[in-house]
Amino acid sequence: MGIIVFGSINIDLVAIVPRLPMAGETLLGQEFFKIPGGKGANQAVALARLGVPTHMVGRVGKQNFSAELMQNLQEAGVQTEEILIDESVSSGVAIINVDSDGENQIVVIPGANGRVDQEDVERLSSLLPTAITLLLQLEIPINAVIAAAQAAKNAGITVILDPAPAHTNLPAELYPLVDIITPNAVEASQLVGFTVDEEDTAVKATEVLLQRGVKCAIAKLGAKGVVCATAEETFFVPAFSVNAIDTVAAGDAFNAGLAAALYNGLSLHQAVVWGTAAGALATTKIGAQTSLPDRVRFDAFLKERGMGNG
Repeated sequence: MGIIVFGSINIDLVAIVPRLPMAGETLLGQEFFKIPGGKGANQAVALARLGVPTHMVGRVGKQNFSAELMQNLQEAGVQTEEILIDESVSSGVAIINVDSDGENQIVVIPGANGRVDQEDVERLSSLLPTAITLLLQLEIPINAVIAAAQAAKNAGITVILDPAPAHTNLPAELYPLVDIITPNAVEASQLVGFTVDEEDTAVKATEVLLQRGVKCAIAKLGAKGVVCATAEETFFVPAFSVNAIDTVAAGDAFNAGLAAALYNGLSLHQAVVWGTAAGALATTKIGAQTSLPDRVRFDAFLKERGMGNG
């Protein structure tokens, strides 16, 4: 049994800049990297590096980095048999600026990701009997996300949704199909319609999301920690203090850590700690998949912080 990730596969074109540019401004950058990314692929790689059997379902294009993207997933240990090579379009691309504080701006060109549809959901469905969890994000068409969540719910599979990129009007029908939703502060604010920036507003946001039908709502506040709520309990997990240099893929690492802990039979509270640790580690290196920790580094980090690994 393993975990399925259904979502986007991109190449990330990353510019390191002294600060984020203003509108109309030409800014001299400092470095450039070409790194495999995409929220779906990031989560799949992060899971595989944490030792979880992982299948990726999605699309790449006929050219524009497709071979590189597939090879990178396979080298990380991700099963790629259900990734379609779409001959009609290029692979997805993300153009990313990262400043000296580790903050970023991202522009995503969907490419093949924008063509994910029911055909892909059917390939996903063939894997559901061998899975315990499905991870979803919003870099593919929302109709495909809803169909995948419905298929997973019908199969009794846990659905974890990272509602990113942020949506202000996520379809109401999706919430009851989701077991765990994991917005960051910006995404939570857009979902609930008020500013989420501290623990108290995060608690209110999780209450709204529970009312909409999710079983568990997790609001990530970056360096301010994480609020997790279910119908039975609400708790807070503080952030790990690290030297953050790049926040790209931190949210993807969080979801992978969370899902990996649950896969290993740990409690929800410990799963949030795992997610928080994985997200923190991802901020200490440049890039998306290049920043994701393997199990040895992850376990060592938890041990250093007195958390053990279970």
